Amino acid sequence: MPSNATNPPSGPRPTATKERALAPDLGRGFMLLLIVLAHAPIYLFMSETFMLTRPLGENRLDDLVNLISLLFVDNRAYPMFAVLFGYGLAVMVTRQLDKGVPEAKVRRLLRRRSWLLIVFGFLHLVLIGGADILATYGLSGLILGWLLFKPERAQRRSMYLIGILYLIFIPLAWFIMYPIMTGVDNMIGLTASHTYVQLATEHATAFPIVLLFQILLYPMLLIIAIGIWSARKRWLELPDRLRPQLKRIAFSGIGISLLGALPYALVGANLWHPQSGAISWLLVLHIFSGVAGGLGYTALIAIIAISVRQAAPKVTNTLAAVGKRSLTFYLYQEAMLVIVLSPVALGIGGKLNSTGAFVVAILIWLSAAGLAAWLERRGWSGPADALLRKLIYRKS
Repeated sequence: MPSNATNPPSGPRPTATKERALAPDLGRGFMLLLIVLAHAPIYLFMSETFMLTRPLGENRLDDLVNLISLLFVDNRAYPMFAVLFGYGLAVMVTRQLDKGVPEAKVRRLLRRRSWLLIVFGFLHLVLIGGADILATYGLSGLILGWLLFKPERAQRRSMYLIGILYLIFIPLAWFIMYPIMTGVDNMIGLTASHTYVQLATEHATAFPIVLLFQILLYPMLLIIAIGIWSARKRWLELPDRLRPQLKRIAFSGIGISLLGALPYALVGANLWHPQSGAISWLLVLHIFSGVAGGLGYTALIAIIAISVRQAAPKVTNTLAAVGKRSLTFYLYQEAMLVIVLSPVALGIGGKLNSTGAFVVAILIWLSAAGLAAWLERRGWSGPADALLRKLIYRKS
């Protein structure tokens, strides 16, 4: 058999399973737990007073759940997702270039992947009815794709510029938007009378607004740019060599995240009642400190990946199995939330509070972990992940 080195590359190819690093898959598996915990309260459609996506507690246990969620989950799940997304884009581009694929083909591959994520996100939002973030990452890939081919210095400068723009825009935007969006109803406007067709129609109409909302009112592009830059340092591929640096990032990132989240979390837990005008600024602090939280969580997972396989192989393999099939189980979790909680299906969300939503989210994630472990034992990919790869790497 001739060596690959003597033959020209046949074209872009997906990453083989044996090439996968453990830390990114562990991170994605943990990230999906955070996402389902963050999204479940959205479907509590009979709660009267919301802080955006989270209803105020009806009892002490609800207040405790809100406190924990606002400290560790809300505005911390999507930053971790965004870091891993940017990191994954950079790894994909680097590996294709290392295989000898021409840069023009890699750019085309990247654009195709981004457009497919937008399509998947639209179908998810309309047909499943979940809280979509796929399309936002697809749009982010189109906006930031050029950055993947730039030197490290240009990437750092771009991060600084994007960060400055967000620091100017986001506080002003939330100061205007927060009073309009909170206090009387849940963020997505679900009611007990909603039907599937009505929800699908509303989501289709709102799709462009959802994209702009997520790109502009959250520092999404900044976090993805940080993920792209961090791939140059190979944080998740060589965590054993970078352990001291990762420890500093984990400690400082999670510490900043907790300090920045605390004021808003105290409001959400009914432990502090500042003037309404101050809450928007507390939310902005919560959002920006979540950037540090996402980085800290990612670094912590990389540290854990160094030794956890030997210490707890079953847990590690299960978590990694979920992460390998992150698209499939993201869609699965969102579909289960809609089926169990939404008024268009079982409607249990009309009878639950924050604590109940927390329990439902945990059960959904555990079911996803069980399914992922079953697929892993049989050597099967997640169907949505396999479809996306097939569409991305089809012959062009």
